[in-house]
Amino acid sequence: MVKKNQLILLFLCLTSYNTYAQKIYTVNYSSQSDIKVFVVEYESQADLKVFKVDYKTQAKGNDGLWYFVDYKSQAEKYIYFVDYKSQADLKIFFVDYKSRAGWKNNNKKHLLY
Repeated sequence: MVKKNQLILLFLCLTSYNTYAQKIYTVNYSSQSDIKVFVVEYESQADLKVFKVDYKTQAKGNDGLWYFVDYKSQAEKYIYFVDYKSQADLKIFFVDYKSRAGWKNNNKKHLLY
C-alpha cells in the first residue's frame, strides 16, 4: 500500500511539472498579480531569461518559455510589470532565441510554480 501511495505521489509531481506557470497574463493592477516583474536592460541583471513562444503548446516546464494569453482564464500566472527594479519579485530579460531562455537565479524559481 505504501508503494502504491508513493507511486501516485510521484506521478502527480511529474505530471504537474509540465503545467507550471508559463502561460502568462498581464494584469492592469499590482494587486491582481501573482508576481511583480521588472524588465532589466542587461541580461546579467536578470533572474530569468524569457523567450516569448508563438504557441501555448511550447510553453511547458519552468524554463523561461512564456506564452502570453489573451484571457485571464487561460493563464497559469498573472504578472504585473512594475516601473522600478526595487518593486519587483522577479527581474527578467527577454532573449531573441529559445535556446538562451532559462534561470540565472534558481532561488526565484519557486515564483513560477
